[in-house]
Amino acid sequence: MRVNTLKRVAVAFALALPGAAIATVVAAPAAHADGCYTWTRNLYQGRSGDDVRQLQIRVAGWAGYRDIVENDGRYGPKTAAAVKRFQQAYGLRADGVAGPQTYAKLYQLQDNDCTPAHFSFNELDNGCGGSGYSGGPLSATQTRQNALRTMWKLEALRKNLGDKPLDVSSGFRSRACNNQVGGASDSQHLYGNAADVTSRSSSLCQVARSARNNGFSGIYGPGYPDHDDHVHVDSRRENNSDSSSNTTSWSAPDCGVGN
Repeated sequence: MRVNTLKRVAVAFALALPGAAIATVVAAPAAHADGCYTWTRNLYQGRSGDDVRQLQIRVAGWAGYRDIVENDGRYGPKTAAAVKRFQQAYGLRADGVAGPQTYAKLYQLQDNDCTPAHFSFNELDNGCGGSGYSGGPLSATQTRQNALRTMWKLEALRKNLGDKPLDVSSGFRSRACNNQVGGASDSQHLYGNAADVTSRSSSLCQVARSARNNGFSGIYGPGYPDHDDHVHVDSRRENNSDSSSNTTSWSAPDCGVGN
């Protein structure tokens, strides 16, 4: 534990140094709580790279009302705004710049397989009992990556609902599973982009309304056919395999949520 603490201090110190010095810690080993990924430089508008892309995955749920954070590796205004909302939510200095404090909170939230603290790959691969993210229109690797982004959005939604549990009743579905449960032929569940959720402490309408601020572009809840016992959330605007899906679609009439 002592060694891991020293590693974390070394990376944090380097992040505060001028850009020329940052290169000296690019190969710094991961600390105990960030075995998934370690950032080695401050990130802000104008920067780009895989480290930005990794950050975008984790702040995708802080996109704001009706918006999304593109996972393009470019630190633009949307990414900065999402980082700022993340910082505000966790009581950090809210300047839209990702630095040591922001990374420390992300390390605290993520497990070593990159999933957020309150969700798991097994939980999102549960449409019909689990299939390893295979059997859909995309590769298992891409589908799993989509599911990871979905989980980070769910983590943000959970935070906005008071850090109370959210339960996933259906996540990724293979084609066979989707047919079995009667899902739509173009269901976002097939891509790892969707989850059906319930809450033990918030009403379904509270979930549906809050989800509008957490990067979800598809929301269906109470009042929509067959959705009175759960809220469906998805990321259809980020599903580039079908341009007709790249729209925002909300319908939870009993909650006042509509397009």
